[in-house]
This record gives sequence, C-alpha cells and structure tokens, in this order.
Amino acid sequence: MFNLTGKVAFIAGGTKGIGKGIAQILKKAGAIPIISGTNSTNGQKVAKELGVEFIPLDVSEQVACKKTIDYIVKKYGKLDILCSNAGIFPQNHIREMTVENWDYVLNINLKGTFFLVQAALNIMEKQNNGRIIITSSVTGEKLGISGSSHYGASKAGQLGFMRSVALEYAGKDITINSIMPGYILTEGLQKFDNHYLQQFKNEIPLCKLGTPEDIGYTACFLASNEAKYITGQTIIVDGGLTIS
Repeated sequence: MFNLTGKVAFIAGGTKGIGKGIAQILKKAGAIPIISGTNSTNGQKVAKELGVEFIPLDVSEQVACKKTIDYIVKKYGKLDILCSNAGIFPQNHIREMTVENWDYVLNINLKGTFFLVQAALNIMEKQNNGRIIITSSVTGEKLGISGSSHYGASKAGQLGFMRSVALEYAGKDITINSIMPGYILTEGLQKFDNHYLQQFKNEIPLCKLGTPEDIGYTACFLASNEAKYITGQTIIVDGGLTIS
C-alpha cells in the first residue's frame, strides 16, 4: 500500500523540518523527490544526505516557480506530486505590524502556494492526473497564536484556496488536499529549552510533540493511489491538540 514507485515529487521548502520529513518518507515509498529552498548551501547539503536533487527557489517569485516546474518536467518527463510546503513563521504583534511584515508572510505562505499550484496544474492538466498537498497549519482555522495574525491569515487562506481549486480540477483525476500540523519538533522548536518544550507537550493529549516524519506519512497517503477519492480535504496531525 501507498506505493509511489517512480512518481516524481516536488517538495517546495524541503530542506528542513516538515519538508525534509516529507521528502524522506516519499523517497522510502519509492518516489523521486526534488526539494527546494532559499539557502543553497544548506539545500545542497540536505540533498546529498537524502540522495535527491535540490533546486534553489524563492516561492514568492512567480516566474521562478514556473521555471522550476518546467525544469522538473523537462528533466524527469512529468510531475506526479507537488508538496507546497514552503513557509515562514515570524512574530509581529498587530499593534506594531507593518505592511512590509504582512506582505512578507502572505507573499511566501499564501501567494507562493498560488504560484506553485498554478504552475503544477498547468502540467498535471495535460497529464490528466496529479496529487497536490499543501502544508497549512492548525493555526489560522483552528487556533490562534498571539503575534501571528499574519501567519494565521496565510494558513487559513491556503485552505480556502485549496477547496476552490479542488473543485475546478476534480474532473481531471487531480486531487488537492491539505495537512494541518500541530506542534511538530522541527529546527524552530528545537531552539527552545526543555522547560518550554514541556509546556507544549502539556497542551497535547498524546503528551508528545509530532515529528516531521508524521507529516511525511500523511503526505505519502494523500499522494498515493489509495487516496484517489479524497480531494478538497484537510487532515489534522496534532496529537489531539485541537480537540482538547
């Protein structure tokens, strides 16, 4: 089950954290992952570690997104899976938030998703098949975090975007779904001390933080043939956080 042998998968924001976890699991399932990020030095290092190809990409640049997708198709002959995972999580209190703060987050998290999905759909429509998985968050639609109103707006926006686009392409064997991670032990959380991490764990019914691989397994399912009848949906992976 969940066999992705020979499937070409592009994971935007795949050089660390959740994106790296997704790339690892998709490769284990037989896919051919290509990862992107803005830090070429780190990207090449991770690509070598995983045995995949790295492409430098700023997802807020529409032309760059299209060129990246076109390059992948030219080299590999197709694009079966897009994981739109690139994102940022800065902190800005609404009282001091500037237009630049707001645009910086929305341009990467939401507009970047639009650019990637649009470029991928141009290819997948010709193939008459494809799987698109968007990494959203429980923050935005389910929860709020002080100092993260721009982030919450971008993540909730991804879900509204995903549902509408799923309807547009439902008749072409192209599914578009989203994963909503909770507290995942990425490099960002690893910077906090054990006391702070324990506070996170205390909020979670399963009493532990999630791993990037947990999100990877969910992406693997949504990318698989077994999930062919699922589109326009979100899967929450949060250890029970949003039901507590």
